[in-house]
Amino acid sequence: MIGKLIGALAGAQASKFSRNLGGTGGALLGALAVPVVRRMKWTSLAALAAGGYVIKKLNDKGAASTKAPPGPV
Repeated sequence: MIGKLIGALAGAQASKFSRNLGGTGGALLGALAVPVVRRMKWTSLAALAAGGYVIKKLNDKGAASTKAPPGPV
């Protein structure tokens, strides 16, 4: 029960950084993620974390390439 509350709080805080997810949706997602993660095997959890890291790196690389080059000073 406490884990679900902590997950809901974390999801609500994380939803502040998302355009598509509100506070209530983030809280629900966080509360539902706790039992799912608890039932995963460590290999699946490691693969999920590695996949998230790769997606973040690709997303950051794409965002950096769309920035305008610095102008003359």
